[in-house]
Amino acid sequence: MTPSVPSTPVPATPVPPIPVPPILVGVGVGPGDPELVTVKAVRILRTADVILVPSTETSGDDPGRAEQIVATACPEAAERIRRIPFRMGRRHGVGPERRDAWETSARAAEEAYAAGATTVAFATVGDPSVYSTFSYLAAHIRATVPGLVVQVIPGITAMQALAATSLTPLVEGRERLTLLSVTDGLDTVAEALDHADTVVAYKGGRRLADLLGLIREQGGTGVLGIDVGLPAETVIPLEQVDADRAPYFSTVIVTPRRGETGGRL
Repeated sequence: MTPSVPSTPVPATPVPPIPVPPILVGVGVGPGDPELVTVKAVRILRTADVILVPSTETSGDDPGRAEQIVATACPEAAERIRRIPFRMGRRHGVGPERRDAWETSARAAEEAYAAGATTVAFATVGDPSVYSTFSYLAAHIRATVPGLVVQVIPGITAMQALAATSLTPLVEGRERLTLLSVTDGLDTVAEALDHADTVVAYKGGRRLADLLGLIREQGGTGVLGIDVGLPAETVIPLEQVDADRAPYFSTVIVTPRRGETGGRL
């Protein structure tokens, strides 16, 4: 009988690690109240390597609204926050200042990834998909960072927060809701009032007198919200508003005159 020869173990072939793609996350942090930040948003803020936040002329050297919300909702993130300058003076078009902000954000993300970061978050007030610069930023950064994975964490909007605070149902039954920016012109608001049941108007503070005049001409009712979600929050029925101007980030909800309960079903 031939004696058996012990086999020589074959060394295992090392498996190369799977590369982790760079990730950019747009994080909605709500209108201002840190308690309205979602659990998922807090988790991302706790784990992101770098958190970009907008810094505007209004905030100056102080933290802006998004940064304040992040710092309160997630204090351990403070050392990972990077401010990106944004200029709010231009209301229409791209312009050099707005493009410069996108490029600055792209460079900040590129530098973070080059330094070993995997996840970069961009914190935005409200929701990243509603009148936010995040979609433009994501497109700009995607063009400069190969293999970038973009994610969005939704946030509570000023519209939702104002509706909750004022106990105003946004829509019932078969009603239609229109959300618009007053910067698009009062003709757009008038058209919306003609065709929708509930109209929410953002960024109307500078044209508040004209906006209220238009709403009253059409017999509209509703509420005005100023600094929604902040300690200085003010909510006023439209019938009681007497002001020529309000802060830029004011929110107006125009609601239908509802009759019986369930009448819109």
